[in-house]
Amino acid sequence: MVREFKLPDVGEGVSEGEIVRWLVDEGDAVTEDQPVAEVETDKAVVEVPAPVDGTVREILADEGEMVPVGNVIITFDVEGEPVEEETEGEAARAASGEPEAEAEPAGDKGAETAVAADEETATPEGRVFAAPSARRLARELGVDIGAVDGSGPSGRVTEHDVRAAAEGGSEPAAATEASGADAGGSAAGSKGAEGAQSGDGAAGGAGATAEASGAAAGGRQVESADRDRTLAAPATRRIAEEEGVDLNAVPATEERDGEPFVTPEAVREYAQAQQEAQAADTEALAKRAEPAEREEREPYRGIRKTIGDAMERSKFTAPHITHHDQVVVTDLVETRGRLKEKAEDRGIKLTYMPLIMKAVTAALKEFPVVNASLDEENEEIVKKNYYNVGVATATDAGLMVPVVDDVDEKGLLQIASEMNELVQKARDRSIAREEMQGGTFTVTNIGGIGGEYATPIINHPEVAILALGAIKQRPVVEDGEVVARHTLPLSLSADHRIVDGADAARFTNRVKEYLKNPELLLLE
Repeated sequence: MVREFKLPDVGEGVSEGEIVRWLVDEGDAVTEDQPVAEVETDKAVVEVPAPVDGTVREILADEGEMVPVGNVIITFDVEGEPVEEETEGEAARAASGEPEAEAEPAGDKGAETAVAADEETATPEGRVFAAPSARRLARELGVDIGAVDGSGPSGRVTEHDVRAAAEGGSEPAAATEASGADAGGSAAGSKGAEGAQSGDGAAGGAGATAEASGAAAGGRQVESADRDRTLAAPATRRIAEEEGVDLNAVPATEERDGEPFVTPEAVREYAQAQQEAQAADTEALAKRAEPAEREEREPYRGIRKTIGDAMERSKFTAPHITHHDQVVVTDLVETRGRLKEKAEDRGIKLTYMPLIMKAVTAALKEFPVVNASLDEENEEIVKKNYYNVGVATATDAGLMVPVVDDVDEKGLLQIASEMNELVQKARDRSIAREEMQGGTFTVTNIGGIGGEYATPIINHPEVAILALGAIKQRPVVEDGEVVARHTLPLSLSADHRIVDGADAARFTNRVKEYLKNPELLLLE
């Protein structure tokens, strides 16, 4: 019995997922709940498990392919149950995908290969093991995959096998191409065509081909003589051979006994012209290839598209305002310096972020409108009495926002420990979807990368986000004198539908107060 496995809804309401990586191959034995694939949905990569004990029968989606939820992505032969020869789905896929491959081979060689393959490459079950990518490649190259000898484990047909089969079948076509060139010219023309086929135009002595490309590229033009018979001294013939030149293509300036006679100088001049034409042709090709190398295209999907959609929704839903400010954090720097060693003794890395999260949470309690969301459907402002702070994290896959829940109920080291763990999970893409949900306010640290002020996009449906610049010494005026002090730039973006500019300024002032006097956090 064949068990079809459909892509499940591995996230909350997702409609499709990208097959990031298959963890099994066709023919592999699997056990129930064994991960068989990694699927990327929304902002997380999750593993999907095998539903049964058995053997992987067929993989139906390529790595990198977007698959709608509910589509069959893999089938299994269930352990202990009879193996079906061919399912209806396989028959349908074979019917839709293979006719071209059967119609394509026209020569005797293709027919022989097909006959041999029927006897040698089919599996005991009558099927051919091959990855989806190999099957797709076979369809693209017009190769009957059933006629390909598999070199992989258990006779699996690999992409290399398909390409080898395609190259073997393409020899007659190449010969036809060459003969086509012959038909248009003399023996010299034929030799030139061969040179063009091999990519070695200079060595091939291609008359017409090299001249045409040379003319197009601005090289020196010497027309091919295109004769059937040429007289030349033995030394001249030796020079022509060394230069890779066909004597019948070299223009003759003399005649002997009524026949064209070629001199060594004529051979060298013709060879030189060919080399120049070849160089000009190479240069022209390089110039034509340059625009393609200056641009690269990659799919806009997965996490990058999710980030983009979220940014677009937030920017065009919430009218943003951004309030910029700066605070002297000399005491914060000293406090963190004292606590850092204590934290390390407990195996916890203490950065400034947990201190800032505590300060932000204390201020949010005083300004609940900043810790809120807007229920547009019911036209209500929802003020949250819990404080889940998101920490924007740059990862190789894009920006992620792990959330530390209930910051107000946790100590500094617990916040640091949880935040460090979540950030690391985001960076290695092992974070769960629910660990990035439920935030009420977000902090983003742009100073870690570089820069002071920004206009951060609100993490909708939250109503505010705080960007931090780098903590470093900057000039500050104190008692009429300019002195160097550690300062922290702040940029608060807020949803202007709910948060007025005055609210943003007052909230920021309160955050500044806590950061300037971190001992106040002991009262929280």
